[in-house]
Amino acid sequence: MKSTKEKFWLSDKTFPILVALACAAMVGGTHMYIKHGTGALNEIFVIQLLDQGLQTGDYAAAAGFAFGFLLARILEGPLVGLLDVGGSLMTGVGIGIPAVLLSAGYGKSLNSFALSLIIGGAIGLVIGYIIIGIRKLMPENVSAAGTGIMMGAGNATGRFLGPLIILSAVQYNVPAGLGSIIGAALFYKIDKPIAGGAILGSMAFAGLGLLI
Repeated sequence: MKSTKEKFWLSDKTFPILVALACAAMVGGTHMYIKHGTGALNEIFVIQLLDQGLQTGDYAAAAGFAFGFLLARILEGPLVGLLDVGGSLMTGVGIGIPAVLLSAGYGKSLNSFALSLIIGGAIGLVIGYIIIGIRKLMPENVSAAGTGIMMGAGNATGRFLGPLIILSAVQYNVPAGLGSIIGAALFYKIDKPIAGGAILGSMAFAGLGLLI
């Protein structure tokens, strides 16, 4: 028997709420990037597409690429029983939806952090209910018996960011650079992505440097 907590977190009614909260964070992060130049929750090359639009006023590349990802992942979600946070929410909602708003002349709505959260949350609710609706319409033998949330599906570019993180840490200060190298080496030794080791190592050693 499932506990009450398990029933709540795995229920169809809770799923749209979780998606709404995630989407609110994605659009809120994009607002931070547009206003302050940092905070976007996405991969570097996708953010570069948005940057190009902000500089030239042409958001076709960002909107087309990211929004296409969103549509594909929404249709894929009920089939595989998983919602890919990277492709659908981070790329599709975080970059695609804002790019569409900017291209349509509604970019001012992203100037407010609170309004960005509301927009992202509303979009997330719609996406969540669409996915649950599609899944309920599918034959039982085709459905994957539940729709969950999956982090980082298919995103392989992170493995190449380790050297860039190490270089950035070295430029920041010596302790951070040393820590990033040690952390990356340890993670490489245990066959884990070196980007995570570089980040953790640089943070740990930079903190020690501040205390000393």
